Amino acid sequence: MSPKAHVRNLANMELPILVILFISFFWFIIKPYVQSKSKKLPPGPTGLPIVGSLFELGSKPNQSLAQLAKTHGPLMTLKFGSLTTIIVSSADVAKEILHKHDETFSARIIPGAVAAQPNPEHTLAWVNGDHTWKKKRRFLSTQMFNNQRLDLLQELRHQKMEQLVNHIRSQCDTGSPVDIGRVAFATTLNLISNTIFSIDMVDPEFKTAHEFKELVWTIMETAGVPNLSDYFPVLKWLDLQGVRRRIRPAYLRLHEIFEEQIEMRIQAKAEGMKKKGDFLDVLLDHCEDDGSGFGSDFKPLMVDLFIAGSDTSAITTEWAMAELLRKPEELNKVRQEIIQQIGTERPVKESDINKLPYLQAVVKEAMRLHPAVSLLLPHKAQNDIEVLGYTVPKGTQVLVNAWAIGRDPKSWVRPLEFLPERFIESSVDYKGRDFEYIPFGAGRRICPGLPLAIRMVNLMLASIIQPFNWTLPDGMAPEKLDMEEQFGVSLRKATPLVAIPSMEQK
Repeated sequence: MSPKAHVRNLANMELPILVILFISFFWFIIKPYVQSKSKKLPPGPTGLPIVGSLFELGSKPNQSLAQLAKTHGPLMTLKFGSLTTIIVSSADVAKEILHKHDETFSARIIPGAVAAQPNPEHTLAWVNGDHTWKKKRRFLSTQMFNNQRLDLLQELRHQKMEQLVNHIRSQCDTGSPVDIGRVAFATTLNLISNTIFSIDMVDPEFKTAHEFKELVWTIMETAGVPNLSDYFPVLKWLDLQGVRRRIRPAYLRLHEIFEEQIEMRIQAKAEGMKKKGDFLDVLLDHCEDDGSGFGSDFKPLMVDLFIAGSDTSAITTEWAMAELLRKPEELNKVRQEIIQQIGTERPVKESDINKLPYLQAVVKEAMRLHPAVSLLLPHKAQNDIEVLGYTVPKGTQVLVNAWAIGRDPKSWVRPLEFLPERFIESSVDYKGRDFEYIPFGAGRRICPGLPLAIRMVNLMLASIIQPFNWTLPDGMAPEKLDMEEQFGVSLRKATPLVAIPSMEQK
Protein backbone atom coordinates (compact mmCIF):
# COMPACT_ATOMS: atom_id res chain seq x y z
CA MET A 1 0.00 0.00 0.00
CA SER A 2 1.32 3.44 -0.94
CA PRO A 3 1.97 6.04 1.79
CA LYS A 4 -0.83 8.25 0.42
CA ALA A 5 -3.32 5.39 0.54
CA HIS A 6 -2.26 4.61 4.09
CA VAL A 7 -2.87 8.23 5.12
CA ARG A 8 -6.30 8.17 3.44
CA ASN A 9 -7.23 5.01 5.34
CA LEU A 10 -6.16 6.59 8.64
CA ALA A 11 -8.19 9.71 7.86
CA ASN A 12 -11.22 7.57 7.00
CA MET A 13 -10.83 5.74 10.32
CA GLU A 14 -10.44 8.89 12.40
CA LEU A 15 -13.82 10.37 11.44
CA PRO A 16 -15.94 7.44 12.73
CA ILE A 17 -13.79 7.25 15.87
CA LEU A 18 -14.38 10.96 16.57
CA VAL A 19 -18.10 10.52 15.92
CA ILE A 20 -18.22 7.54 18.29
CA LEU A 21 -16.33 9.50 20.96
CA PHE A 22 -18.66 12.48 20.55
CA ILE A 23 -21.79 10.33 20.74
CA SER A 24 -20.40 8.47 23.77
CA PHE A 25 -19.57 11.71 25.53
CA PHE A 26 -22.96 13.23 24.67
CA TRP A 27 -24.80 10.11 25.89
CA PHE A 28 -22.75 10.10 29.10
CA ILE A 29 -23.86 13.67 29.74
CA ILE A 30 -27.57 13.26 28.92
CA LYS A 31 -27.98 9.68 30.23
CA PRO A 32 -28.93 10.76 33.79
CA TYR A 33 -31.51 13.17 32.37
CA VAL A 34 -33.03 10.52 30.09
CA GLN A 35 -33.10 7.95 32.89
CA SER A 36 -34.62 10.40 35.37
CA LYS A 37 -37.61 10.97 33.09
CA SER A 38 -38.64 7.35 33.60
CA LYS A 39 -38.36 7.58 37.39
CA LYS A 40 -40.29 9.71 39.85
CA LEU A 41 -37.40 11.61 41.39
CA PRO A 42 -37.91 14.03 44.27
CA PRO A 43 -38.61 17.63 43.14
CA GLY A 44 -35.84 20.11 42.50
CA PRO A 45 -34.67 22.99 40.32
CA THR A 46 -34.59 22.38 36.58
CA GLY A 47 -30.98 23.43 36.20
CA LEU A 48 -29.06 24.32 33.06
CA PRO A 49 -28.23 21.92 30.22
CA ILE A 50 -25.17 19.76 30.90
CA VAL A 51 -24.03 21.56 34.09
CA GLY A 52 -27.36 21.20 35.90
CA SER A 53 -27.43 23.12 39.20
CA LEU A 54 -23.68 23.44 39.70
CA PHE A 55 -23.84 27.22 39.68
CA GLU A 56 -26.43 27.11 42.49
CA LEU A 57 -23.82 25.83 44.98
CA GLY A 58 -21.82 29.01 45.46
CA SER A 59 -19.00 29.31 48.01
CA LYS A 60 -21.17 28.08 50.90
CA PRO A 61 -23.09 25.03 49.62
CA ASN A 62 -24.56 24.26 53.05
CA GLN A 63 -26.35 27.62 53.00
CA SER A 64 -27.34 27.67 49.32
CA LEU A 65 -28.74 24.12 49.49
CA ALA A 66 -30.71 25.03 52.63
CA GLN A 67 -32.18 28.00 50.76
CA LEU A 68 -33.15 25.82 47.77
CA ALA A 69 -34.83 23.34 50.12
CA LYS A 70 -37.21 26.11 51.26
CA THR A 71 -38.58 26.13 47.70
CA HIS A 72 -38.29 22.49 46.66
CA GLY A 73 -38.70 20.64 49.94
CA PRO A 74 -36.56 18.64 52.39
CA LEU A 75 -36.07 15.78 49.89
CA MET A 76 -34.73 17.46 46.79
CA THR A 77 -33.07 16.40 43.53
CA LEU A 78 -30.30 18.35 41.87
CA LYS A 79 -28.18 17.52 38.85
CA PHE A 80 -24.49 18.28 39.22
CA GLY A 81 -23.21 17.61 35.72
CA SER A 82 -23.80 13.90 35.09
CA LEU A 83 -24.25 13.14 38.81
CA THR A 84 -27.77 12.93 40.23
CA THR A 85 -27.77 14.15 43.83
CA ILE A 86 -30.46 13.97 46.49
CA ILE A 87 -30.33 16.60 49.24
CA VAL A 88 -31.80 15.84 52.67
CA SER A 89 -32.72 18.86 54.79
CA SER A 90 -35.10 17.74 57.55
CA ALA A 91 -35.12 15.38 60.51
CA ASP A 92 -37.94 13.20 59.11
CA VAL A 93 -36.21 12.64 55.78
CA ALA A 94 -32.84 12.07 57.49
CA LYS A 95 -34.48 9.32 59.54
CA GLU A 96 -35.72 7.65 56.35
CA ILE A 97 -32.24 7.72 54.80
CA LEU A 98 -30.01 7.07 57.82
CA HIS A 99 -32.26 4.71 59.79
CA LYS A 100 -35.01 3.05 57.76
CA HIS A 101 -32.86 2.58 54.62
CA ASP A 102 -29.48 2.75 56.34
CA GLU A 103 -28.03 -0.35 54.67
CA THR A 104 -29.00 0.77 51.16
CA PHE A 105 -27.30 4.14 51.66
CA SER A 106 -24.20 2.86 53.48
CA ALA A 107 -22.04 3.08 50.35
CA ARG A 108 -19.91 6.11 49.57
CA ILE A 109 -19.32 8.42 46.65
CA ILE A 110 -15.55 8.97 46.77
CA PRO A 111 -14.58 12.47 45.57
CA GLY A 112 -11.55 12.85 43.34
CA ALA A 113 -9.85 14.87 46.07
CA VAL A 114 -10.04 11.89 48.44
CA ALA A 115 -8.99 9.43 45.74
CA ALA A 116 -5.83 11.52 45.24
CA GLN A 117 -4.26 10.06 48.39
CA PRO A 118 -2.22 6.84 48.31
CA ASN A 119 -4.32 3.71 48.88
CA PRO A 120 -7.71 5.38 49.55
CA GLU A 121 -9.24 1.90 49.75
CA HIS A 122 -7.57 1.55 53.16
CA THR A 123 -9.45 4.48 54.72
CA LEU A 124 -12.39 4.00 57.04
CA ALA A 125 -14.45 7.10 56.27
CA TRP A 126 -14.59 6.61 52.50
CA VAL A 127 -14.95 2.89 51.86
CA ASN A 128 -18.31 1.19 51.32
CA GLY A 129 -20.15 -0.27 54.29
CA ASP A 130 -19.27 -3.87 53.43
CA HIS A 131 -17.81 -6.75 55.47
CA THR A 132 -14.28 -5.32 55.42
CA TRP A 133 -15.56 -1.95 56.59
CA LYS A 134 -17.41 -3.65 59.46
CA LYS A 135 -14.16 -5.31 60.56
CA LYS A 136 -12.36 -1.97 60.54
CA ARG A 137 -15.17 -0.23 62.38
CA ARG A 138 -15.36 -2.97 65.02
CA PHE A 139 -11.60 -2.86 65.45
CA LEU A 140 -11.60 0.89 66.10
CA SER A 141 -14.57 0.68 68.44
CA THR A 142 -12.97 -2.03 70.58
CA GLN A 143 -9.31 -0.99 70.40
CA MET A 144 -9.38 2.82 70.40
CA PHE A 145 -12.76 4.37 71.17
CA ASN A 146 -14.19 2.10 73.85
CA ASN A 147 -14.79 3.66 77.27
CA GLN A 148 -12.25 1.45 79.03
CA ARG A 149 -9.37 2.53 76.77
CA LEU A 150 -10.49 6.17 76.83
CA ASP A 151 -10.60 6.07 80.64
CA LEU A 152 -7.04 4.75 80.71
CA LEU A 153 -5.93 7.80 78.73
CA GLN A 154 -7.65 10.39 80.94
CA GLU A 155 -4.43 11.41 82.63
CA LEU A 156 -2.84 12.07 79.24
CA ARG A 157 -5.68 14.43 78.34
CA HIS A 158 -5.31 16.17 81.71
CA GLN A 159 -1.60 16.72 81.00
CA LYS A 160 -2.37 18.26 77.61
CA MET A 161 -4.93 20.58 79.19
CA GLU A 162 -2.34 21.66 81.74
CA GLN A 163 0.05 22.53 78.89
CA LEU A 164 -2.73 24.50 77.17
CA VAL A 165 -3.58 26.47 80.34
CA ASN A 166 0.12 27.18 81.02
CA HIS A 167 0.51 28.51 77.49
CA ILE A 168 -2.50 30.81 77.89
CA ARG A 169 -1.24 31.92 81.32
CA SER A 170 2.04 33.01 79.70
CA GLN A 171 0.01 35.09 77.26
CA CYS A 172 -1.72 36.76 80.20
CA ASP A 173 1.66 37.88 81.53
CA THR A 174 2.43 39.71 78.29
CA GLY A 175 -1.12 40.83 77.51
CA SER A 176 -0.93 39.00 74.20
CA PRO A 177 -4.07 37.85 72.38
CA VAL A 178 -4.74 34.12 71.92
CA ASP A 179 -5.78 32.54 68.64
CA ILE A 180 -8.35 30.11 70.08
CA GLY A 181 -8.56 27.89 67.02
CA ARG A 182 -4.77 27.55 66.76
CA VAL A 183 -4.19 26.56 70.38
CA ALA A 184 -7.22 24.25 70.34
CA PHE A 185 -5.91 22.58 67.20
CA ALA A 186 -2.42 22.16 68.68
CA THR A 187 -3.87 20.64 71.84
CA THR A 188 -6.15 18.16 70.05
CA LEU A 189 -3.33 17.31 67.66
CA ASN A 190 -1.08 16.39 70.61
CA LEU A 191 -3.89 14.36 72.17
CA ILE A 192 -4.37 12.36 68.98
CA SER A 193 -0.63 11.96 68.35
CA ASN A 194 -0.08 10.71 71.90
CA THR A 195 -3.00 8.31 71.62
CA ILE A 196 -1.57 6.86 68.41
CA PHE A 197 2.22 7.39 68.65
CA SER A 198 2.91 8.36 72.29
CA ILE A 199 4.56 11.59 71.14
CA ASP A 200 3.74 15.29 70.91
CA MET A 201 3.47 16.59 67.36
CA VAL A 202 3.56 20.15 68.70
CA ASP A 203 6.01 21.78 71.12
CA PRO A 204 4.78 23.20 74.47
CA GLU A 205 4.68 26.74 73.05
CA PHE A 206 2.56 25.53 70.10
CA LYS A 207 4.97 27.01 67.56
CA THR A 208 5.25 23.87 65.41
CA ALA A 209 1.51 23.36 64.84
CA HIS A 210 1.51 25.53 61.74
CA GLU A 211 2.71 22.96 59.19
CA PHE A 212 0.35 20.23 60.34
CA LYS A 213 -2.60 22.63 60.47
CA GLU A 214 -1.85 23.83 56.95
CA LEU A 215 -1.66 20.25 55.69
CA VAL A 216 -4.95 19.34 57.36
CA TRP A 217 -6.79 22.43 56.16
CA THR A 218 -5.41 22.04 52.62
CA ILE A 219 -7.06 18.63 52.58
CA MET A 220 -10.30 19.71 54.27
CA GLU A 221 -10.75 22.86 52.20
CA THR A 222 -9.75 21.37 48.85
CA ALA A 223 -11.87 18.25 49.35
CA GLY A 224 -14.87 20.45 50.16
CA VAL A 225 -14.70 22.52 46.96
CA PRO A 226 -17.11 21.44 44.18
CA ASN A 227 -14.92 19.61 41.66
CA LEU A 228 -15.78 19.26 37.97
CA SER A 229 -13.94 15.93 37.89
CA ASP A 230 -16.58 14.51 40.26
CA TYR A 231 -19.49 15.73 38.15
CA PHE A 232 -18.01 14.88 34.75
CA PRO A 233 -15.93 11.72 35.33
CA VAL A 234 -15.06 11.56 31.63
CA LEU A 235 -12.98 14.72 32.28
CA LYS A 236 -11.39 13.37 35.45
CA TRP A 237 -7.97 12.81 33.90
CA LEU A 238 -7.72 16.51 32.98
CA ASP A 239 -7.97 17.71 36.62
CA LEU A 240 -9.34 20.98 35.24
CA GLN A 241 -9.40 22.78 38.61
CA GLY A 242 -6.05 21.42 39.76
CA VAL A 243 -7.65 19.77 42.80
CA ARG A 244 -5.53 16.65 42.59
CA ARG A 245 -2.35 18.69 42.05
CA ARG A 246 -3.05 20.81 45.15
CA ILE A 247 -4.17 18.10 47.53
CA ARG A 248 -1.86 15.18 46.74
CA PRO A 249 1.33 16.80 48.15
CA ALA A 250 -0.47 17.35 51.48
CA TYR A 251 -1.47 13.69 51.61
CA LEU A 252 2.05 12.58 50.70
CA ARG A 253 3.59 14.77 53.43
CA LEU A 254 1.23 13.32 56.05
CA HIS A 255 2.06 9.80 54.89
CA GLU A 256 5.75 10.67 55.14
CA ILE A 257 5.33 11.88 58.73
CA PHE A 258 3.41 8.73 59.68
CA GLU A 259 5.87 6.45 57.88
CA GLU A 260 8.74 7.86 59.95
CA GLN A 261 6.92 6.97 63.17
CA ILE A 262 5.96 3.51 61.95
CA GLU A 263 9.50 2.68 60.85
CA MET A 264 10.97 3.82 64.17
CA ARG A 265 8.46 1.67 66.07
CA ILE A 266 9.12 -1.40 63.91
CA GLN A 267 12.85 -0.95 64.51
CA ALA A 268 12.31 -0.58 68.26
CA LYS A 269 10.13 -3.69 68.23
CA ALA A 270 12.85 -5.64 66.43
CA GLU A 271 15.36 -4.52 69.07
CA GLY A 272 13.13 -5.87 71.84
CA MET A 273 12.12 -2.52 73.32
CA LYS A 274 9.11 -2.50 75.64
CA LYS A 275 5.77 -1.72 74.03
CA LYS A 276 4.20 1.68 74.65
CA GLY A 277 0.68 0.31 74.60
CA ASP A 278 -0.59 2.98 72.20
CA PHE A 279 -2.73 2.51 69.11
CA LEU A 280 0.28 2.01 66.84
CA ASP A 281 1.37 -0.98 68.92
CA VAL A 282 -2.14 -2.40 68.62
CA LEU A 283 -2.15 -1.92 64.84
CA LEU A 284 1.28 -3.49 64.40
CA ASP A 285 0.24 -6.50 66.47
CA HIS A 286 -2.97 -7.02 64.55
CA CYS A 287 -1.78 -6.31 61.02
CA GLU A 288 0.34 -9.48 61.12
CA ASP A 289 -2.80 -11.62 61.02
CA ASP A 290 -4.92 -8.85 59.44
CA GLY A 291 -7.36 -9.00 62.33
CA SER A 292 -7.90 -5.28 61.99
CA GLY A 293 -9.07 -5.36 58.38
CA PHE A 294 -6.54 -2.67 57.44
CA GLY A 295 -3.83 -4.90 56.05
CA SER A 296 -0.24 -3.72 56.10
CA ASP A 297 -0.90 -0.10 55.07
CA PHE A 298 -2.78 1.78 57.76
CA LYS A 299 -1.46 5.26 56.98
CA PRO A 300 -4.78 6.20 55.25
CA LEU A 301 -6.54 5.28 58.50
CA MET A 302 -4.18 7.58 60.40
CA VAL A 303 -5.02 10.40 57.99
CA ASP A 304 -8.70 9.85 58.85
CA LEU A 305 -7.99 9.82 62.59
CA PHE A 306 -5.73 12.87 62.64
CA ILE A 307 -7.93 15.00 60.42
CA ALA A 308 -11.23 14.06 62.06
CA GLY A 309 -9.78 14.11 65.57
CA SER A 310 -7.80 17.34 65.51
CA ASP A 311 -9.61 19.60 63.05
CA THR A 312 -13.25 19.03 63.99
CA SER A 313 -12.71 19.15 67.76
CA ALA A 314 -10.69 22.37 67.46
CA ILE A 315 -13.34 23.93 65.20
CA THR A 316 -16.13 23.08 67.68
CA THR A 317 -14.15 24.59 70.57
CA GLU A 318 -13.54 27.77 68.57
CA TRP A 319 -17.20 28.16 67.59
CA ALA A 320 -18.32 27.56 71.20
CA MET A 321 -15.95 30.26 72.49
CA ALA A 322 -17.05 32.63 69.72
CA GLU A 323 -20.70 32.22 70.67
CA LEU A 324 -19.88 32.75 74.37
CA LEU A 325 -17.85 35.89 73.63
CA ARG A 326 -20.83 37.24 71.69
CA LYS A 327 -22.92 36.73 74.82
CA PRO A 328 -20.69 37.62 77.81
CA GLU A 329 -23.53 36.79 80.22
CA GLU A 330 -23.50 33.20 78.92
CA LEU A 331 -19.72 33.02 79.27
CA ASN A 332 -19.99 34.25 82.86
CA LYS A 333 -22.73 31.71 83.55
CA VAL A 334 -20.50 28.84 82.38
CA ARG A 335 -17.56 30.10 84.44
CA GLN A 336 -19.65 30.51 87.56
CA GLU A 337 -20.94 26.95 87.19
CA ILE A 338 -17.35 25.66 87.00
CA ILE A 339 -16.23 27.73 90.00
CA GLN A 340 -19.21 26.71 92.11
CA GLN A 341 -18.81 23.00 91.35
CA ILE A 342 -15.02 22.71 91.21
CA GLY A 343 -13.46 25.97 92.37
CA THR A 344 -10.21 27.40 91.04
CA GLU A 345 -7.70 25.62 93.26
CA ARG A 346 -7.40 22.61 90.97
CA PRO A 347 -7.92 22.10 87.24
CA VAL A 348 -11.05 20.57 85.74
CA LYS A 349 -10.93 16.82 85.23
CA GLU A 350 -13.01 14.61 82.96
CA SER A 351 -14.80 13.17 85.98
CA ASP A 352 -16.07 16.71 86.72
CA ILE A 353 -17.89 17.19 83.41
CA ASN A 354 -21.08 15.48 84.58
CA LYS A 355 -21.33 18.17 87.28
CA LEU A 356 -21.39 20.86 84.57
CA PRO A 357 -24.71 20.55 82.71
CA TYR A 358 -24.64 24.12 81.41
CA LEU A 359 -21.16 23.66 79.93
CA GLN A 360 -22.38 20.51 78.18
CA ALA A 361 -25.42 22.41 76.91
CA VAL A 362 -23.12 25.11 75.47
CA VAL A 363 -21.14 22.47 73.55
CA LYS A 364 -24.33 20.87 72.23
CA GLU A 365 -25.75 24.22 71.15
CA ALA A 366 -22.49 25.17 69.40
CA MET A 367 -22.61 21.90 67.46
CA ARG A 368 -26.25 22.50 66.53
CA LEU A 369 -25.54 25.91 65.00
CA HIS A 370 -22.07 25.07 63.70
CA PRO A 371 -21.73 21.33 62.99
CA ALA A 372 -18.05 20.72 62.22
CA VAL A 373 -19.13 18.75 59.12
CA SER A 374 -22.08 20.69 57.72
CA LEU A 375 -22.77 18.33 54.80
CA LEU A 376 -22.30 14.76 56.01
CA LEU A 377 -19.88 12.73 53.91
CA PRO A 378 -21.71 11.69 50.72
CA HIS A 379 -23.76 8.49 50.76
CA LYS A 380 -24.61 6.47 47.65
CA ALA A 381 -27.68 4.36 46.84
CA GLN A 382 -26.62 0.75 46.23
CA ASN A 383 -29.84 -0.03 44.36
CA ASP A 384 -33.06 1.64 43.23
CA ILE A 385 -35.17 2.38 46.28
CA GLU A 386 -38.40 4.21 47.08
CA VAL A 387 -38.18 6.96 49.70
CA LEU A 388 -41.35 8.81 50.77
CA GLY A 389 -43.07 7.97 47.47
CA TYR A 390 -40.13 8.99 45.27
CA THR A 391 -37.55 6.84 43.50
CA VAL A 392 -33.88 7.22 44.34
CA PRO A 393 -31.98 5.44 41.52
CA LYS A 394 -28.99 3.21 42.07
CA GLY A 395 -25.72 5.18 42.12
CA THR A 396 -27.38 8.43 43.23
CA GLN A 397 -25.35 10.61 45.57
CA VAL A 398 -27.14 11.55 48.80
CA LEU A 399 -26.04 14.58 50.83
CA VAL A 400 -27.49 15.16 54.30
CA ASN A 401 -27.38 18.85 55.23
CA ALA A 402 -26.75 18.66 58.99
CA TRP A 403 -26.35 22.44 59.06
CA ALA A 404 -29.87 22.98 57.68
CA ILE A 405 -31.39 20.30 59.92
CA GLY A 406 -29.89 21.94 63.01
CA ARG A 407 -31.52 25.26 62.04
CA ASP A 408 -34.90 23.90 60.92
CA PRO A 409 -37.72 25.94 62.55
CA LYS A 410 -39.94 22.83 62.45
CA SER A 411 -37.59 21.17 64.94
CA TRP A 412 -36.19 24.10 66.91
CA VAL A 413 -37.68 27.15 68.63
CA ARG A 414 -35.81 30.36 67.66
CA PRO A 415 -33.44 28.21 65.59
CA LEU A 416 -30.93 30.93 64.67
CA GLU A 417 -30.29 32.00 68.26
CA PHE A 418 -27.59 30.61 70.55
CA LEU A 419 -29.68 29.25 73.44
CA PRO A 420 -27.86 26.59 75.48
CA GLU A 421 -30.87 26.41 77.82
CA ARG A 422 -32.73 24.42 75.17
CA PHE A 423 -30.56 21.40 76.05
CA ILE A 424 -31.02 21.62 79.82
CA GLU A 425 -33.19 18.70 80.92
CA SER A 426 -33.63 17.76 77.25
CA SER A 427 -33.31 14.16 76.09
CA VAL A 428 -32.05 15.25 72.65
CA ASP A 429 -28.51 13.95 72.15
CA TYR A 430 -25.84 13.69 69.45
CA LYS A 431 -25.60 9.87 69.45
CA GLY A 432 -27.64 9.44 66.27
CA ARG A 433 -31.05 8.63 67.73
CA ASP A 434 -32.47 12.16 67.45
CA PHE A 435 -32.50 13.04 63.77
CA GLU A 436 -33.12 16.74 64.32
CA TYR A 437 -29.62 16.85 65.80
CA ILE A 438 -26.95 14.88 63.94
CA PRO A 439 -23.61 16.74 64.18
CA PHE A 440 -21.81 13.36 64.11
CA GLY A 441 -24.12 11.75 61.57
CA ALA A 442 -26.34 8.77 62.35
CA GLY A 443 -26.79 5.12 61.48
CA ARG A 444 -23.96 2.77 60.70
CA ARG A 445 -21.81 5.60 59.27
CA ILE A 446 -21.97 7.73 62.42
CA CYS A 447 -18.54 9.09 63.36
CA PRO A 448 -16.71 6.36 65.33
CA GLY A 449 -14.62 8.98 67.15
CA LEU A 450 -17.68 10.56 68.82
CA PRO A 451 -16.82 9.33 72.36
CA LEU A 452 -13.32 10.85 72.24
CA ALA A 453 -14.42 14.08 70.53
CA ILE A 454 -17.05 14.82 73.19
CA ARG A 455 -14.59 14.21 76.00
CA MET A 456 -11.98 16.46 74.39
CA VAL A 457 -14.25 19.39 73.56
CA ASN A 458 -15.99 19.52 76.94
CA LEU A 459 -12.71 19.23 78.84
CA MET A 460 -10.88 21.76 76.66
CA LEU A 461 -13.65 24.36 76.85
CA ALA A 462 -13.93 24.00 80.64
CA SER A 463 -10.14 24.17 81.01
CA ILE A 464 -9.76 27.49 79.19
CA ILE A 465 -12.77 29.11 80.87
CA GLN A 466 -12.06 28.12 84.50
CA PRO A 467 -8.88 30.19 85.23
CA PHE A 468 -9.39 33.14 82.87
CA ASN A 469 -11.56 36.11 82.12
CA TRP A 470 -11.88 36.50 78.35
CA THR A 471 -12.54 39.65 76.35
CA LEU A 472 -12.44 40.60 72.69
CA PRO A 473 -9.41 42.62 71.49
CA ASP A 474 -9.28 46.38 70.95
CA GLY A 475 -12.49 46.95 72.86
CA MET A 476 -14.54 45.21 70.17
CA ALA A 477 -18.25 45.09 70.95
CA PRO A 478 -19.51 41.48 71.21
CA GLU A 479 -22.16 42.03 68.51
CA LYS A 480 -19.40 43.07 66.07
CA LEU A 481 -17.64 39.69 66.23
CA ASP A 482 -17.40 38.21 62.73
CA MET A 483 -19.28 34.87 62.62
CA GLU A 484 -18.95 34.17 58.88
CA GLU A 485 -18.27 30.58 57.86
CA GLN A 486 -15.63 29.21 55.51
CA PHE A 487 -16.84 26.06 53.79
CA GLY A 488 -14.77 22.93 53.42
CA VAL A 489 -15.30 19.33 54.44
CA SER A 490 -15.31 20.94 57.88
CA LEU A 491 -16.94 24.29 58.58
CA ARG A 492 -14.53 26.70 60.24
CA LYS A 493 -14.70 30.38 61.12
CA ALA A 494 -13.73 32.52 58.16
CA THR A 495 -11.95 34.93 60.51
CA PRO A 496 -9.98 33.17 63.28
CA LEU A 497 -11.19 33.92 66.80
CA VAL A 498 -8.69 36.01 68.75
CA ALA A 499 -9.39 36.89 72.40
CA ILE A 500 -7.57 38.40 75.39
CA PRO A 501 -7.22 36.29 78.56
CA SER A 502 -6.69 37.80 81.99
CA MET A 503 -6.47 36.46 85.51
CA GLU A 504 -8.15 37.87 88.57
CA GLN A 505 -5.77 39.45 91.06
CA LYS A 506 -5.71 37.64 94.38
